[in-house]
Amino acid sequence: MSVHAIVLAAGRSSRMGGPNKLMALFSDRPLIRQTVERALAAHTAGIIVVTGHQAERIEAALSGLNVRFAHNPDFASGLSSSLKAGVSALPVDAAAALIVLGDMPGVTTDDLNRVIDAFTADSTLPIVRATHNGKRGNPVLLPRSVFPVISLLQGDTGARHLIENERENVIDVEIGVGASVDVDTRDAMARAGGVLQET
Repeated sequence: MSVHAIVLAAGRSSRMGGPNKLMALFSDRPLIRQTVERALAAHTAGIIVVTGHQAERIEAALSGLNVRFAHNPDFASGLSSSLKAGVSALPVDAAAALIVLGDMPGVTTDDLNRVIDAFTADSTLPIVRATHNGKRGNPVLLPRSVFPVISLLQGDTGARHLIENERENVIDVEIGVGASVDVDTRDAMARAGGVLQET
């Protein structure tokens, strides 16, 4: 079953007060490139990167990588618009979408594979959610059966709404602290080891 990754990279990084967090450097690589490279190395059939804010800059940071871009002109309206853009760009044979946030530096290729493998090993085609110490986190894998519901989402609503409505068929996969570490603020970025680019 083909699992495609949708990497969400459209946000404005508003809590950073200026710099684009996805361009922060981790080991001299932009965070978004590190995230996409890890997704490419996982058991994925393809990668779609959803762009919005500073789209050209994001695309330049991913130069040379085998990805497809889906631009979300409504990125300012919230997360749901980026989910819709990503799912709309999936090939017709996609069995599931692994929703990867661009700003989670602690999620490794092995973590992504554990989520994907839990899906492919289960004949019920469940939603799969990464957790840390039993608390819900990211990434989340959505089977094709819930794609139609994504078109109904509005505003800054993500996959959590879908999961709450499909509780009877959700698998939680413990991947460790990476599932709960994002870098929305300058302090969080510094703790994660990223170096913001002020321009």
